[in-house]
Amino acid sequence: MHVLLRQLLFIVALLCASNATASAPANWPVSPSQLELATTYGTISIDTSEYVYESRLLINGYEVDPTVRGRLNIDYAFNLPASGAALVSVDTGNDVCPISYRWVILDKAGYTLSPSFGSCSGQILVSATRTQFTLKTPSPEKPDKIDVYTYDGKTIIHTVASLKP
Repeated sequence: MHVLLRQLLFIVALLCASNATASAPANWPVSPSQLELATTYGTISIDTSEYVYESRLLINGYEVDPTVRGRLNIDYAFNLPASGAALVSVDTGNDVCPISYRWVILDKAGYTLSPSFGSCSGQILVSATRTQFTLKTPSPEKPDKIDVYTYDGKTIIHTVASLKP
């Protein structure tokens, strides 16, 4: 099951990859969803709670530092040659900005957790290369633009792309 899901996610990532300009899909795809992801370098999981916004992000059964809590979901996952990566959506119940995202990268040295980022939208397109992870989402300020967030394992960079005519 995990192998099939990984292959499907890889195909989706290839189809979603693009550069400086972007086209908005007529209907944004529904993100995959899971609560546990086994990688070569460890297991990323969500410890659910009876309280909606109190789930916790775990690596190999231990809570990550800094703590990530909320209504959590593993939306996308990538197996790369020297690491495993997952995009986690974090919903804290905030009415103004309900959803943010964090990248979790697992490798032989441990894990890296990105800063929180996003345009508060659940509508996303995600892709990955060997050196960069990209999330695209509608821009809340400019309906004819797409916010693009790239992560290189250290820094989140936010740019705005024009839609293709």
